[in-house]
Amino acid sequence: MTLYQIKPAFQALLRPLMFWLNRRGVTANHVTLSAMVLSLITGTALIIHPQPGLFLLLPVVLFVRMALNALDGMLARECNQTSRLGAILNETGDVISDIALYLPFILLPQSSVLLVLIMVFCALMAEFCGVLAQTINGVRSYAGPLGKSDRALVFGAWGLALSVWPQLVAWNNVVWGVAILLLLWTVVNRCRSAVREEEVK
Repeated sequence: MTLYQIKPAFQALLRPLMFWLNRRGVTANHVTLSAMVLSLITGTALIIHPQPGLFLLLPVVLFVRMALNALDGMLARECNQTSRLGAILNETGDVISDIALYLPFILLPQSSVLLVLIMVFCALMAEFCGVLAQTINGVRSYAGPLGKSDRALVFGAWGLALSVWPQLVAWNNVVWGVAILLLLWTVVNRCRSAVREEEVK
């Protein structure tokens, strides 16, 4: 079970906004780039001022990013805006955004640089394996347990917790360690989904 499974309900809530954006000439690529720029600005702010209280930005920005990611896909599919450039921007934008938003965890007190780097690398590998599955069988894998939306929920919640109870920084490395294990599980599941699809064929 991942948050990706409730995506249709989330999209239904966003559909009126999608039509409003489309009527005003906003394209899927505009939305994709906006999500990436928002992530880069937020990541830069957290690097410049790596205070636990400022990580309150994470749940807000990650929710907005999720909404923008849903909107760009809806605009592309439902408003005939699909393009190869859009596919490239979508995948690279997700990778850049993840790096920008999660790398600042390195600068938090009592946070292991190595663990954060491994965690970010595993997040990128999870997305790579999702795309790899698509090259094998034509279907992008969103298998969990820690896909993009799930990461947004987990790290957004941790950012909120740190902003309210800064003393929780003592648990940072435990959170990173658990996240790494879940991300490795996600990588395995996405690779297995590609293999299973191939075996069915």
